[in-house]
Amino acid sequence: MNLIVNPALAAAELLIEARESGPIDDLLDNCRPTNMDDVYAIHDAVAAELGPVLGWKVGAKNATAEPVCAPLLAGTIYSSPVQLDPQKFTMRGMESEIAFQFARDLPARDEPYSKDQVLSAIDTAFPAIEINESRYVDSDAVDPMTKLADNILNGALILGPPWKKWLDLVVADQKVQMSFDDKILYSHKGGNNAGDILRLVVWIANHMRKKGLGILAGQVVTTGSWTGLHRAGTAKQIITSFPGIGDVTVNF
Repeated sequence: MNLIVNPALAAAELLIEARESGPIDDLLDNCRPTNMDDVYAIHDAVAAELGPVLGWKVGAKNATAEPVCAPLLAGTIYSSPVQLDPQKFTMRGMESEIAFQFARDLPARDEPYSKDQVLSAIDTAFPAIEINESRYVDSDAVDPMTKLADNILNGALILGPPWKKWLDLVVADQKVQMSFDDKILYSHKGGNNAGDILRLVVWIANHMRKKGLGILAGQVVTTGSWTGLHRAGTAKQIITSFPGIGDVTVNF
């Protein structure tokens, strides 16, 4: 195995090229990540080339698991309803989410931000659809860290109408529905594995604080799927509905 000076940069170059030239089978052995520090270093290198960073996707496997995150890059956030080019979205993995937008900066500092400090910096929330896309031929065929290194499959985020009463959210009681064309694919109450999604927003604020970057006013944080990932296939219209919050529509 040939050693390289900067494995994260080498991996990032492969993933950036895949966005232009088409998906790759895997990262090379000498730049494949083995832990989350490696994953985040690759994210940083991709964002340095394709930024600015408009926000973050954050999720957790369960209510106590350590969250993971990836940057939302320039040109990947849209307002609903949106018409997207089907040639640019091939995987079309759809997830129903709730996103939050910050009204003011939370700069890097030594002292951790409290929950109240983070929530007071939020301006509004949105119902959202995240579109998952992979820069690998088969994202399920690569190892977990390599899969996460690909911006945790973020392709795009579509935001619905602003929702100001987000402090009233009770995840377990909130209904959510996703439909492909005229077929209801998913209808449920609750469903986000992270439980209290606001803890994810507090986590990302402190994660970025420790990285020396902080959170910037205007950045958006989306907080994981309520419906699981469902591939849209040939569906031409995808709608997510959070009753009492709003609808999000994506057209291909």
